Amino acid sequence: MVNSKPVQKTPNLDRAFHIGLYLKFLDGALETIGGILLLIVKPDQINRWADRLTQGELSQNPHDFIAKHILDTAHHLTGASLILGALYLLSHGILKIVLVVEVLRGHLWAYKALIIVTALFVIYQLYRLVVVKFSIGLVLLTILDFVIIYLTSKEYAKHKVRHSEA
Repeated sequence: MVNSKPVQKTPNLDRAFHIGLYLKFLDGALETIGGILLLIVKPDQINRWADRLTQGELSQNPHDFIAKHILDTAHHLTGASLILGALYLLSHGILKIVLVVEVLRGHLWAYKALIIVTALFVIYQLYRLVVVKFSIGLVLLTILDFVIIYLTSKEYAKHKVRHSEA
């Protein structure tokens, strides 16, 4: 006799899970679009855009931190770094999109894969936060990823029970 407890209904967790998935999908879509743009745009175009974007601000305040940072970043871009950045964004973006779609389709393997891939992203993000450069945006993304891992594991457990009962 198998002792199986009934699957609990958790509408708030389910809603949070789906919102998290849609945010992850949006993140993947933006990364994919960014990767495509990096393949299309040339470094000199980025430099011209950065110059135009920051020209007004720097004329008012030549020491503006954000404007100087934008210019510095744009001027250090090379063709090779754009391709590397594009490949990075495309691989992450497409992987996230595929996993989210497959989870929404209810494939059990996709839940495990999403948990593993997101955990690997978290490890890399923590490395970047501690060793490379601290960033509030990366902290928020890492927190979102921890939430996604938690919610996905909860949903996976529910779906695993449903599949085993079927």
